[in-house]
Amino acid sequence: MPAKTTARSARPGYRCGECGWVTAKWVGRCGECQAWGTVEEVGTAVVRTTAAATVREPARPIADVDVEAARAQPTGVDEFDRVLGGGLVPGAVVLLAGEPGVGKSTLLLDAASRAAATGRTVLYVTAEESAAQVRLRAERIGALRPRLLLTSETDLATVLGHIEHSSPDLLVVDSVQTVASGSVEGTAGGVTQVREVAAALIGAAKRRHMATLLVGHVTKDGSIAGPRVLEHLVDVVCQFEGERHSRLRLLRAVKNRYGPTDEVGCFDLTEDGIEGLADPSGLFVSQRSEAVPGTCITVTLEGRRPLLAELQALVAASGGGGSPRRVTSGLEGSRVAMLLAVLQRRLGVPLADRDTYVATVGGVKLTEPSVDLAAALAVASAAADQPLPSRLVAFGEVGLAGEVRPVTGAPRRLSEAARLGFTTAIVPVGSLGTGKDGAGKAPAGLVVHEVATLADAVRHARLVERPSARGGR
Repeated sequence: MPAKTTARSARPGYRCGECGWVTAKWVGRCGECQAWGTVEEVGTAVVRTTAAATVREPARPIADVDVEAARAQPTGVDEFDRVLGGGLVPGAVVLLAGEPGVGKSTLLLDAASRAAATGRTVLYVTAEESAAQVRLRAERIGALRPRLLLTSETDLATVLGHIEHSSPDLLVVDSVQTVASGSVEGTAGGVTQVREVAAALIGAAKRRHMATLLVGHVTKDGSIAGPRVLEHLVDVVCQFEGERHSRLRLLRAVKNRYGPTDEVGCFDLTEDGIEGLADPSGLFVSQRSEAVPGTCITVTLEGRRPLLAELQALVAASGGGGSPRRVTSGLEGSRVAMLLAVLQRRLGVPLADRDTYVATVGGVKLTEPSVDLAAALAVASAAADQPLPSRLVAFGEVGLAGEVRPVTGAPRRLSEAARLGFTTAIVPVGSLGTGKDGAGKAPAGLVVHEVATLADAVRHARLVERPSARGGR
C-alpha cells in the first residue's frame, strides 16, 4: 500500500537561488549554503504530511546483504581507479568538475574507450560539442571502439530515451549543466533544471545499476557550479586540477562513498591524449649531471602520495635604488619572505641588499609547510655559491625562531626518496619515529640526519659562505 500524502495548507514559498533550498517564509540567509540575499519568492509551497506505507520487503540482517553489487569494476585508467577506490561501482554516480580546458572530456573519453574495450556498452552523451568534434578527439587519442556509442543531445527526455534503447553499462554526460528538461521552467544550468536533470539521471543509474559519469562546470572561485544539492545527491565528487601552461593534471576525490578521499591521481596531458603517471616526480626534478648552487630536492605529499619536487633559488646583487626584489614562482610569497627573514636574522645570511628569486621546477605549486627547509637550504646554497651534496633531499617546517618542526608522513617521504636513489636526507627530529630499541630505522641506502634547528640543517648540508659571494661580487 503506497504512502498517502495530504495537503494541509498552501502559502507563499521561497527558494535559494544558489543551492535550491526551500522554505515557507523569507529569510535573509539561506539555511543550507549560508549565502546572503539569495532567497526569493517562487509562488506557493504546499505543506504535506506522509502516512506510513505497507512494507513490501522487510529489512534484513546486515550480514545477509549481497556485497557483489557494490564491487568496483576497473575503468582501465589506473590513476582514475586509484582515486575512485578501485574503479566504478555499478549504479554509482560520479561528478567530475574542473576548469574549462583542463582535460575533463579527454579523461572521460579515454575511460569510456577503455571500458568499451572490455566488452561493456558505453553511452557517451555530449551536450556541449557536436558528435563530429568528439569523434575527432577520439580518433586523435585512439578511443574508437565499436561498443562506444555517441550522441549529441541537450534534451533530458531524449537522453533518457537513448538510455532505454541502448541499455548501457556506463553512461557519460558532458555536461550536466547543459542538459535541460522541458517539463520544468528555467534555462539549462539553472537551479531548477540542474536539480531535475541530476535527479532523473541518478534515478536511471540506480534502477539500471548503470555507472554514470557527469561532467560539471566550476565557478570563478573554483567551486562546482549549480546547486550544492547536486554534490549531496551524487556518490563521488572529483576535482580535476592543473595549470594551463603545465602538462601535469591532478585528480582529487572531494567526496567518495566507496573509497578514500585522500588519494591523488596524476596525469600527463599531451597532444596525443592523457596518460596516467605512476611516477610523476620526473616532471618536477631537473636532469643534470653536475650539482648547481641554489637547488634542493624536497618530498611533498599530495593526499597520501609522496612526490619529489625541486626548488631553485638565485641570489644576486641588487641594482640599487630601493628595496631588493623578492620574486617567487610556485611558492607562497609571504612564506618565502618569512624564510628569508629567518635566514638573515638567525643564520646571518646576507640578503638585505641582494635580490632573491625562488621557484619550483615544472610549474608545480607547493603550499605544504614541509617545503620550508628545502627552500631555506636552496637560498642558503645560492647565497654561499656552493651546491648542496648530490642525491640529498630535505623536508620540514621552519619556524620564526629558526627551529625545524616535524611534518606528517615522514616515513612515507623517506621511503620514496630511498626508492628513487637518494642517499642523504635532512629531516626534523622525530621523523624516524621510535622502534623497539628506542630509535627508528632509516630506509636502506639512505643516511638520515635529524635536525632541530635550521642552523643544524645548514651544517649537515656543509654550506659555508665564500667571502667572494657577498654582494654577488
